[in-house]
Amino acid sequence: MKTIIISRVDNIGDVILTLPLAGMIKEHYPGCTVYFLGKSYTEPIIKTSQYVDKFLNWDLIKLLIKQEQVALFKAIHADAIVHIFPNKQIATLAREAGISMRIGTSHRFYHWFNCNKLVHFSRKNSDLHEVILNSILLRPLGIKPLQTSRDAIRYFGLTNLPELNEQQRELLSPNKINIILHPKSKGSAREWGLDNFSELIHLLPADEFSVFITGSKEEGVQIDAFLKKHAGQVTDLTGKFTLTELIAFINHVDAMVAASTGVLHLAAVLGLVAIGLYAPMRPIFPQRWGPVGEKSSFLVLSKNCVQCKKSGDCSCIRSIKPLDVKSKLLEYSYNTTF
Repeated sequence: MKTIIISRVDNIGDVILTLPLAGMIKEHYPGCTVYFLGKSYTEPIIKTSQYVDKFLNWDLIKLLIKQEQVALFKAIHADAIVHIFPNKQIATLAREAGISMRIGTSHRFYHWFNCNKLVHFSRKNSDLHEVILNSILLRPLGIKPLQTSRDAIRYFGLTNLPELNEQQRELLSPNKINIILHPKSKGSAREWGLDNFSELIHLLPADEFSVFITGSKEEGVQIDAFLKKHAGQVTDLTGKFTLTELIAFINHVDAMVAASTGVLHLAAVLGLVAIGLYAPMRPIFPQRWGPVGEKSSFLVLSKNCVQCKKSGDCSCIRSIKPLDVKSKLLEYSYNTTF
């Protein structure tokens, strides 16, 4: 294999948990060129991996006429494409471009017509972690799947990291634990609730912790009252950074507390003390989506969360005690080096 395309055109957390596949391919096929087909939004994340050689921007490719799209795929001369995130249009283009090996899950009907290597497994009811499920799709390439989620750590390869600018650097406290609290999730996860984050802020000693609040500009508007309530206690960074700048900043702080979001997964992979807050329900439970990192961990109630299944709200995740989150943070502050 000389050239392989990994296709995952969804969001940050999903993409981060797909990046180890590039490292696994490089290990199995030294000298192989790895393309990653993704969205514009996730490009800064994808380009941090030393194992990804070239980025393909699906948002731009979609704007081309069909013949141009096929020609672009043909020009890559790929030996294989791995459809991690199923997309009918991409699967069709790969077939029409004549890519020799086209790998996809058998659980998408259109893959039966467009893929010639079907992998039989179900994500929906699996107890396996997302990063392991992704790696199963490498079997047709002769690559063994990961055995545990922690086995993925050595394959992320996030070494092409952006530099921290001077303005960002001045925000950091050299004598405190710099911690990011990320209260919102853009609807991608059940949320812990602003009241819990408020209590956690009060529990964190101001002489030990420097607290930053991150989120999009829109999320900053949504939590405006919360931010005003804690003015003087936290630094509001909502809407202040591009994704590239946020990557640089996260790489220089010590800890993060968040629900199951892309930034939590990024923090975990970058080696922060990353504490994820989860609802105990399939398929969003931590067994499937827990953070993967040397200092990552999660909190979740030991119960079957069935009442909240059809609701965007979840009393189970909101029942996680701020004091337990603080205790988890202090475990690391006393037993490891931030």
